[in-house]
Amino acid sequence: MEFWNHIYEHFNPVAFNLFSIPVHWYGLMYVLALLSALVIAKWIVEKDNIAISKDQLDDYFIYAEIGVILGARLGYILFYDTHTMYYLTQPWQIFNPFIDGQFVGIRGMSFHGAIVGFLIGSYLYHLRHKVSFGLLMDLVAVSVPLGYVFGRIGNFLNQELVGRATDVPWGIYVYDVLRHPSQLYEAFVEGIVVFVIIYAYRKRKAFEGELILLYGFLYGIGRALVEFYRAPDPQIGYLVGQWMTLGMALSLAMAAVSALLWFYFRSRNQIQKL
Repeated sequence: MEFWNHIYEHFNPVAFNLFSIPVHWYGLMYVLALLSALVIAKWIVEKDNIAISKDQLDDYFIYAEIGVILGARLGYILFYDTHTMYYLTQPWQIFNPFIDGQFVGIRGMSFHGAIVGFLIGSYLYHLRHKVSFGLLMDLVAVSVPLGYVFGRIGNFLNQELVGRATDVPWGIYVYDVLRHPSQLYEAFVEGIVVFVIIYAYRKRKAFEGELILLYGFLYGIGRALVEFYRAPDPQIGYLVGQWMTLGMALSLAMAAVSALLWFYFRSRNQIQKL
């Protein structure tokens, strides 16, 4: 346990250098997250005999990924970054990985912003290719959670989004402070637990799009719970007392919207069956 408590002292977040550019474990985990989501989607399409071809899925993946990257970066700038106006007035700097000529990578991605960008990208694909939007959303709801596990492991390896101070024996020392490994809590709750529930429920859905609403609700509640163990963003702090963070507020809002939409579409579906 002693080694685990001090694991950051024995671990280099840089996996290797490509020429003079450092390649971080976080970046590799991000790539694995995307690839695993695509592989799982193709597996589900074949297993459940879903009416979408692998070529269509590959094309959709491009739309979704562009939406995710743009949404995640812009979401971070709008909600979390302290230099919002700088980026809004100089948008060409949003994806600039260099500061003063030094490569530092692209820092700051928002999950909730990624969700918005993903929805926009998915809707544009739906409009252009006439593939059912609800069908796409349900497929994503099953495919994304396990990929999300890699993303949170990447956060852990990158020593970011750290947990709150604690005295639990499995805590991790971050700058001499023992903290919850909240990234791993998130990987389990928001990734594995959510996947198991949605996968088990998928064939019982009452209408197209139900699974993505279930995902939004489960993720929102799971993330809000884990936020009790995650330190707030230092530039923002707590919104209420010593417990409400911005991530918690956005997650609860996400869960509430998902629940309201679920009741609406379920009621409409029942009326249509009468």
